[in-house]
Amino acid sequence: MRVLVALGGNAMTGPDGSATPQAQREAIATASHHLAELVAAGHEVVITHGNGPQVGNLLVKNELAASVVPPVPLDWCGAQTQGTIGFTLLDTLEAAFAARGIERRVAAIITRTLVDADDPGFTHPTKPIGRFLPRDQAQTLIDHGERWEDRGEKGWRRVVASPEPVEVLETHTLHTLLAAGYVVVTAGGGGIPVVRVADGSVHGVEAVIDKDLTAALLARAVHADVLVIATDVAHAVAGWGTPGAHDIGRVTLDDMEAYAAAGHFASGSMGPKVEAALRFVRSGGSRSIITALDQLAPAIDGHVGTVIENPERER
Repeated sequence: MRVLVALGGNAMTGPDGSATPQAQREAIATASHHLAELVAAGHEVVITHGNGPQVGNLLVKNELAASVVPPVPLDWCGAQTQGTIGFTLLDTLEAAFAARGIERRVAAIITRTLVDADDPGFTHPTKPIGRFLPRDQAQTLIDHGERWEDRGEKGWRRVVASPEPVEVLETHTLHTLLAAGYVVVTAGGGGIPVVRVADGSVHGVEAVIDKDLTAALLARAVHADVLVIATDVAHAVAGWGTPGAHDIGRVTLDDMEAYAAAGHFASGSMGPKVEAALRFVRSGGSRSIITALDQLAPAIDGHVGTVIENPERER
């Protein structure tokens, strides 16, 4: 079975949210342990991951050094974090495989994701990123071409576009590596956002792509049987924070869409994960699973997690 696993931010940082190099290495090693269990079970595994804390660190460095050196653009931040997380996953996956006697090669791809240059997000950017800053500090970055907004008492905060992913440009390379037997790490942070211009070439843009939406797109492109969105809870929950709250287990596409339409999933947390899971199944995928990182293997076996099934594929 070919499984695409989208690792959430909890797989990249310490239990307390710490993003020190040591905390990140330890968290990624733990994630690799669980991923190795899937490989040991005989599954073909493709891995994608978030990069929010890592990009956040780079943005702070941009802010502190803006009066000395030009800030690094967001597409460069994405590329840098793909490289750092990718090589750390290579090291930890190889170690996890060796501990289990698994002989599998691992590769990490610096991955670009095409977005539409006419996406409305570029005209009206709304995605807040980074820290709140006083007006005078924000002005230095505004002078470098960034867009910041006054958020009242908290201060000023940067806003950027969050366009829809259209195509993962390294998909052909990914297919080649999968055919050669590699476990592949790809499309970290949703992919480096690029647009195509009139002469057919592409170039990076200042934007943030939702990594789970890219994971859904990529899962279909590589003909994955299952999309797993690994997060910090074992199930999605309906009625969160109410007396009627309950875990959502195995569910049909129609029923999960009804939960989403009723507003059960917050836009800043579970909402994008549910939308990505729904997109994969709607587009013909067999099933999507939302579950905790340490439940990957039992979730694939059907024992835990929110499992959204495609009735046409499950017959």
